[in-house]
Amino acid sequence: MQFEEIDEKVAECVRKINEAKRKAGRDDEITLIGATKTQPAELIAYIQEKKLLSDVGENRVQELVEKYDAGKKLRWHLIGQLQSNKVKYIIDKVALVHSLDRESLADEIDRQALKRSLVCDCLIEVNMGNEISKGGVDREKIFDFLDYVDRKDGIRVRGLMSVMPNLSDKEELKELFIKFKEYFEKLKKVAGAKHLIDICSCGMTNDYELAIEYGGATQVRIGRALFGERHYTMIN
Repeated sequence: MQFEEIDEKVAECVRKINEAKRKAGRDDEITLIGATKTQPAELIAYIQEKKLLSDVGENRVQELVEKYDAGKKLRWHLIGQLQSNKVKYIIDKVALVHSLDRESLADEIDRQALKRSLVCDCLIEVNMGNEISKGGVDREKIFDFLDYVDRKDGIRVRGLMSVMPNLSDKEELKELFIKFKEYFEKLKKVAGAKHLIDICSCGMTNDYELAIEYGGATQVRIGRALFGERHYTMIN
């Protein structure tokens, strides 16, 4: 694949997003986040130069830091699991942390944000599939965790995020998205005034259309459908 192919891939993804919105009877804005894991900094620069995307997301702190200068005009998202000892490297670089899922991480984000006189926007990650291999707060503990985070002046909760399990049963996946949307709507009602609950982050390459139609996704995180399986090749 070459950089120029991303133009068509983005257009196709936007078309599918709009079709899923139509099916759901929605006319609100959905943010397409390009998940650039393993992709080179040159791709980030190309995205910024061509204004193909406004938002990009990285799974790993080291990759985000290495590529950040190539896309300073973009909004950066930390979409993967975040280790507490790496918060300091990205706290002043990201628009949103998607993977707030434990008290120790909340403590460190709060500490690093206050140290820099910042308020860090975060999503509470929810483990909808109860998968041991994935991060995320247990579904039954979302609101207890919110109570804990509520005491952190350096954090503002913006909503929920989830990585859904890879299910072959489409109906089962729909049910998980519907349930996730219910949690999001409840969060809107119970969150305190310091928070701004407006982001529902769910949906990746395999399921983003379902996420929009049934999960109420306001942000989708797309990697493979935009960038393929391998690094892009630079165009001379």
